[in-house]
Amino acid sequence: MAKITSSVPFNGTPEQEKKLAAVIAAQNGNKSSLMTVLQQAQEIYGYLPIEVQTQIALGLDIPLEEVYGVVTFYSQFSLYPKGEYKISVCLGTACYVKGAGDVFDKMARTLNIKSGECTADGKFSLDACRCIGACGLAPVLTVNDEVYGKVTVDDVDTILAKYK
Repeated sequence: MAKITSSVPFNGTPEQEKKLAAVIAAQNGNKSSLMTVLQQAQEIYGYLPIEVQTQIALGLDIPLEEVYGVVTFYSQFSLYPKGEYKISVCLGTACYVKGAGDVFDKMARTLNIKSGECTADGKFSLDACRCIGACGLAPVLTVNDEVYGKVTVDDVDTILAKYK
């Protein structure tokens, strides 16, 4: 299996590792508890890098491929860390027909990351989302909890500059 890594180096702490070991130990080798362990691991680390998946696989005596398969199947799990500034571009119907796809593409090019990834400095992460309920402001994006409406491709650099 090819190793899946992020552009942001894994920086797990001994405390996090200890917490995860306790979560795994509490399952008493119950292999059917994989989802529970993955959810708790993501709470501990914020995402599920290959290093964490490996620890879970070893601890539950489950093949790493099976752990990876579950992580990549369910959208609730992330392989990549989230940035200090979490950018989410709505690609729901109203936003998409008004140019959100182009806004998303410009954001990805400018940050040099793909959907679900984080910049190497840990500052920005980028995700696509479905309707956020602000259709009258389409196209819409959020940076953390701040909403930007009627966004155009030309607005991307100005929006990012506020957070640099």
